[in-house]
Amino acid sequence: MELALINRLRKINHTIAIVVGLGLLGMAAFVVADIVLRQVHASFGGSEELAGYAMALVSSWGMAFALLELGHIRIDLLRSRMQGTLRALFDVFSMIIMSWVVVTIAIKCWPVVERAVENGSRANTPLATPLAWVQVPWFAGWVWFAIMACLVTLAAISLFVRGRGSETETFIGAFAELDTLK
Repeated sequence: MELALINRLRKINHTIAIVVGLGLLGMAAFVVADIVLRQVHASFGGSEELAGYAMALVSSWGMAFALLELGHIRIDLLRSRMQGTLRALFDVFSMIIMSWVVVTIAIKCWPVVERAVENGSRANTPLATPLAWVQVPWFAGWVWFAIMACLVTLAAISLFVRGRGSETETFIGAFAELDTLK
């Protein structure tokens, strides 16, 4: 059941990654077009502002994808010296801490979004972009990452408690640089 959940979450995240990646490619094309236009003394204007917003969105939504692809950086000095159950315990502990941190970040993001929505805040730029347009999807990315982290943590705890801790390696493990080169 746990591994089926992880596989479903991977599929969802791959779809999200494709959508976010297409958005990023679109933004890159927009920036390139703006740079080309500048060569003929024209410009769309605001490409740097919009690119900044795109990076914020890509970052928040990309975190969940990186989680299940084992793309987050971990210092595994102690873990790499352990075997079996103790190694799985380190992995579960790291996921508990990650979940706590990500949930805290998502909770702390909400007042920023709420204030922007309530006040109808706009960027202090020539585009005067309504900040809610950017902050709501940015916040949703952090919430998705928090949900993902918690679900992954619960799946890992479930496997660990049932004596199947070695199965967590594929979705919460950390692979040293030397291990991946072999």
